[in-house]
Amino acid sequence: MALIDLRSDTVTQPTEAMREAMARAEVDDDGLGRDPTTRRLEEMAAAMLGKEAGLFVVSGTASNLVALLAVAPERGIVLAHQLSHILRAEMGGLGTLAGLFSTAIPGERGTMDLDILRAEIHPKLALGTLPTALIEVETTHNFSGGHALPLDHLAAVHGIGEEFGIPVHMDGARIFNAAVALGVPAREIAQYADTVGFCLSKGLSAPVGSVLCGPAAVIERARLLRRMIGGTLRQSGILAAAGIVALEQMVDRLAEDHANARRLAQGLHAVHPGIVDPANVETNIVMLNLAKSGRSSAWFAAGFERHGIRARGNDTPHMRMVTHRQIARADVDGALDVFAALWNEAKVAA
Repeated sequence: MALIDLRSDTVTQPTEAMREAMARAEVDDDGLGRDPTTRRLEEMAAAMLGKEAGLFVVSGTASNLVALLAVAPERGIVLAHQLSHILRAEMGGLGTLAGLFSTAIPGERGTMDLDILRAEIHPKLALGTLPTALIEVETTHNFSGGHALPLDHLAAVHGIGEEFGIPVHMDGARIFNAAVALGVPAREIAQYADTVGFCLSKGLSAPVGSVLCGPAAVIERARLLRRMIGGTLRQSGILAAAGIVALEQMVDRLAEDHANARRLAQGLHAVHPGIVDPANVETNIVMLNLAKSGRSSAWFAAGFERHGIRARGNDTPHMRMVTHRQIARADVDGALDVFAALWNEAKVAA
């Protein structure tokens, strides 16, 4: 029985085309003068996002950190949604490494309350108050179930930033999922941020890497700062070659992952309506609430594992499942069959 891995889209394996491209990639020392294949990836990524330049980094977390270091003045405050990845899942790098503070802005499904956002902006250092250094947005929004933030919201946030002279950084780890969901090119989303980072190693299926895009001057500063965090690579073209294939071949097919996620959500909803609302599933992330079962998500994850299915569990009733290139429609149906059996077992045990 083939393994069905719903833990994350980071588990995707490189395609054969990626492996071939990696094997024949033209390389040089990127720390001593720009690896040619990496340069091609950076230029391609910047063009797709409508930015002047790009910088290849090892991960989305590194992309966010280097952007903060390059753009935000030290000891300022970053304003971000209260459930943003940069605040909840990046090991405090914002404060520990970038020397920045943060204010969490509330809002529904990853969108920030614009009135609160505006009220929290402090353009200048004042008695008792640090200046606002940066506004951060995230799309798709991971902890809000893969929500693709509406363009009008992104435009409004960017407008507030421009009004006060505050730069906007976009954590666009899954920006191409957002683009597919909204039916627009990624550059239409990226236009509402000064800098944008996106991941190659999630739904796009490359093995490693992210690209930070923005103004040429900012990216050149970020290139220097990348060295400070140990992020300068040598023959990085071997990795960048897979990223080029990802951008050329893997964007449009993300719609398949979205369709499979909706199918998964609909099947879970049929087991019990309280588990998930399919209307909230826009991309490839499905957030489950298992409270009505009386069991933790770790209990369900252990049950899945016995049937060759991987899912991430914990001591709460909340679970995230993510579809990707290696999850087919039949895999979704198989996972649903196992889940229904586990749900019934949990109810009997309760």
